[in-house]
Amino acid sequence: MSAIPASLDLVHDAESAASLLNPLRREMLEALVESPDSAAGLARRMKLPRQKVNYHLRELEAEGLVDLQEERRKGNCTERIVRARASAYVISPEAIGGLGAEPERFRDRFSSAYLLATAARVLKDVGILRRRADSVKMALPTFTLETEVRFASAEALNAFTEGLANEAARLAAAHHDETAPEGRTFRFVIGSYPAITKSDEEAAREAREAGN
Repeated sequence: MSAIPASLDLVHDAESAASLLNPLRREMLEALVESPDSAAGLARRMKLPRQKVNYHLRELEAEGLVDLQEERRKGNCTERIVRARASAYVISPEAIGGLGAEPERFRDRFSSAYLLATAARVLKDVGILRRRADSVKMALPTFTLETEVRFASAEALNAFTEGLANEAARLAAAHHDETAPEGRTFRFVIGSYPAITKSDEEAAREAREAGN
């Protein structure tokens, strides 16, 4: 059986998101990422009744989370081999409708709420744009810059943030062309947060020790 290609699927509807959050269906998808299989084969691997596995596979296929890879004749029966559509999934804020976070609801640009809402908007916007690009078989132009900086003090962090903001404003002013007839507007997002360097257990232990 062929391997699942590395890919990412952005889930934007509530029904598909519910399937990803269902423990059994999530386990089935994880198994199909490892190797495409039939309902019978997956039932053996998961030690579950075939009828139960077949039902959930049909639902996953209807929701677009698994695809039919091939059909094989076995005697008087046809065995359907399915595969996970992607090797990783992300749930878009579109899936929760009006409850999705929007940056405009938060005024403090230094708050974690604003950063999370902005990240949520990126997920939603890129998901919409990727669907449009896929529908006409065109590539979506994107760019990602990620780095880590270790600061000696809060003052150094503030100085870096101010310098970065000033440089971003300078570049935007230098390259923005409101009158370009064939121009296309891009949204750039710059955010920062402390790098995660400890496990939950280590962080909780240090917090307890600091409180004593």
